[in-house]
Amino acid sequence: MRRAARRDIATIINAIFDPNIDLSVLLPTLLPKAIAWAESLAVDIARHGAPLDAAEIAIAQRMGVRHAELIRVVDVDRMPAPTDAILREAASKLGMLGPGTAGLTLGYGVWVACGQRSMRLLSHEFRHVFQYEAAGGIAAFMPIYLDQVVRHGYWDAPLERDARAHETNA
Repeated sequence: MRRAARRDIATIINAIFDPNIDLSVLLPTLLPKAIAWAESLAVDIARHGAPLDAAEIAIAQRMGVRHAELIRVVDVDRMPAPTDAILREAASKLGMLGPGTAGLTLGYGVWVACGQRSMRLLSHEFRHVFQYEAAGGIAAFMPIYLDQVVRHGYWDAPLERDARAHETNA
């Protein structure tokens, strides 16, 4: 059993580093890990993140968020990354997490890279909160979102395009 598990892990790691491999075949393996990671971080930020001020609540509501009072934001020097090496490499390969990442939303939790906080970025991230709400939470949202990123690429994923279309500076 252990040999088979090691072989499966080796296959996944090789696939992540092979630019010719379609990551969609790995989604069934990656999804449970991604959901568990996201849900764990969402619990932590709910306890330690800062609630929105009145102006931020107004923006979240304009983005369609029903429960803006649940959103928590934290400014970070570095975005959280999965501790699972396979998941971390897949996120990097898909362009979802890296040195240029300005914001990350997981459920009602929003991480903002230090020096990047702006109404435009917050409106984008709050639109993702709306998308999580519309889907029914992290476990329902992640399969849809990750499938789109794998199929269309991060920039052209429909949920990313929607978030960019709702960005505002006011």
